[in-house]
Amino acid sequence: MERIPILKIGDVLLASIQIDLQDRDVLALQEDLAEKICSSGARGVILDISAVDIVDSFIGRMFATIAATSRLFDAETVVVGMRPAVAITLVELGLTLGEVRTALDLEKGLAILAALGDRTDR
Repeated sequence: MERIPILKIGDVLLASIQIDLQDRDVLALQEDLAEKICSSGARGVILDISAVDIVDSFIGRMFATIAATSRLFDAETVVVGMRPAVAITLVELGLTLGEVRTALDLEKGLAILAALGDRTDR
């Protein structure tokens, strides 16, 4: 099983998914992100899914679960780079990402997290 690398950029963790996701991969990612948020004190998480072509209902639900887990550790999650086919599949499966924010690309995702940080720092 390949582990998805998690990079720290300031107070943001970036997980760029560059593999075909299997259930075990996304479960490992959830665990790795929780541990990394705790150890680093990160305030934001970006899931870059721009290389993801296909999602099933489990993987779609896990994106929302990862965000909920991150929120428990005081970190917001933004999913970036969602392809149109992935978005259509999620809708067809009747899945929503709950309160997970989305952005077209990494730059916009970082801007969302920066704006959220500005709001909570006041």
